[in-house]
Amino acid sequence: MKRINYILMAILTILGLACTDKLDENNVTDVTAESHYTTAEGWEDGVNAVYERLRRYYGREEGFTVSVFGTDIYTKGADGGRKAVNDYTAALNPDESYFRNIWNWFYEAINTGNTVIDFAERDVVQGLDEGIKNVRIAEVRFLRAFYYFHLVQMYGDVHFTLEATVDVETEANRTPAEQIYTEGIIPDLEFAIANLPTVQGDYGRATKPAAEAILARVHLVLENWDEAERLAKNVINYSDFDLVRPWGQIWNQDNELNEEVVWSVQYTSDPFTNDGGSRGHLYFLAEYDKILGMERDIANGRPWKRFQPTPYFLSLYKTEMDRRYDEGFKVVWFANNQENLPENMQLGDTAFYVVPYAVPDDIQKSKPYFWVDVDPASTDPEMSLRQINKRWFPSLNKFIDPERLTVQQTEGSRDFIVVRLAEMYLLVAEALMMQGKVDEGVQYINEIRRRAAWEGKEADMEITAGELDLDFILEERARELAGEKFRWFDLKRTGTLLERVRLHNPDASPNIEDFHRLRPIPRDQIDRTSNEYPQNPGY
Repeated sequence: MKRINYILMAILTILGLACTDKLDENNVTDVTAESHYTTAEGWEDGVNAVYERLRRYYGREEGFTVSVFGTDIYTKGADGGRKAVNDYTAALNPDESYFRNIWNWFYEAINTGNTVIDFAERDVVQGLDEGIKNVRIAEVRFLRAFYYFHLVQMYGDVHFTLEATVDVETEANRTPAEQIYTEGIIPDLEFAIANLPTVQGDYGRATKPAAEAILARVHLVLENWDEAERLAKNVINYSDFDLVRPWGQIWNQDNELNEEVVWSVQYTSDPFTNDGGSRGHLYFLAEYDKILGMERDIANGRPWKRFQPTPYFLSLYKTEMDRRYDEGFKVVWFANNQENLPENMQLGDTAFYVVPYAVPDDIQKSKPYFWVDVDPASTDPEMSLRQINKRWFPSLNKFIDPERLTVQQTEGSRDFIVVRLAEMYLLVAEALMMQGKVDEGVQYINEIRRRAAWEGKEADMEITAGELDLDFILEERARELAGEKFRWFDLKRTGTLLERVRLHNPDASPNIEDFHRLRPIPRDQIDRTSNEYPQNPGY
């Protein structure tokens, strides 16, 4: 199948909501929306441009930072900035560029979508097939809802409009989130469900199952449990989808178009169309390349050490039953550097080994490799330094990209899975549990857990109805969905953000407060708005 080709056109009208004369539009192509969007080809370019901003969030550091940092399962690693987003210090404020970037990107996409819909509804696009038009409008409305859904979850009441911004506007509103759901997000997704096909010719375009999945998420946030259940079950029951077995094959880059993917954001190996690439391969890796016997290579990745798993997170896996730890994390690195091999080590031998439990010091010292464990009771001065820390930790390998061309290359080609079938099982289980249908809900959880079991351990992985509660749901979502940009949103919507961060994130626990349930409105949004645009409380 062809993949969708994202195109960001320079001709798009002034993008963003609260633009003033501080924003200079650099029209480098000498074309306008009125001249380009009135052709069928140009209008299709506009549709594709609405997809493009997904790449700025999925697969980039901004999206990982705001969803992974400051949770119970990940804290800050040794490198990188934006640590305040994890620590909830005063530097998490309206000047933080990551919140500003996401705000601007999503509103640019929304305004592009509004413009595309406006041109179609005015019937000024020449040569546009009516059947194609309806499907593309459904795609754009799906995407518009998707962007608004993220905005209201992050910022609360935000500016809301379904009309294109053509001229400079200096006024903005803060529409109640409830109104945005009822007048924008839900109607847009319902329209998408009614008008999108189940399968698209271009892989990566929005589909009916993708729209049902996102609307199921919306209803989960709104606590409309029965609707969330119904929609997620619809996705599960499509014949084109199935749970991939074994679990680790989901993340095989040669198997990207697998039957578990409901919808993904597309990347490519072509540097001219990859728009900076997918970069998840950089952020979750330990500093293996400074260990004796090791050097940086393509297979092991370029370690930027942004996100370190918390001890609590690592304690959630029962590795004798659950394959998701061994298949989801890299914990062993094999010697690849002849120049600095330790004594009694050969190329291909274990050089670096990380385990989330205590190993007796004498056993560690008997091995030629560098062993890192968790042993707070160790009294040996050397071995007490070999603890899991912000440089050395199990490395989440869902996003490793062995198809990069060079060791230093940051632009990856791996697609980012936004919706996969396992999430729908977990969503149904939660919705059923919240309706008191625990016996049915546990069946959906056990389907996920059996798939995650080692061969012969399926029965051991099953739980009983009495074990199913919100804490177990959140733990299972952590085991299954870690790193996939759910966690901060999961903790926020379940009202457990403060409790769980205080319990399990040692860097963040002293600082997190009630107001951190919302992100700060970017300062330039407030400064560029001529009417009063209030900041979220606490910032």
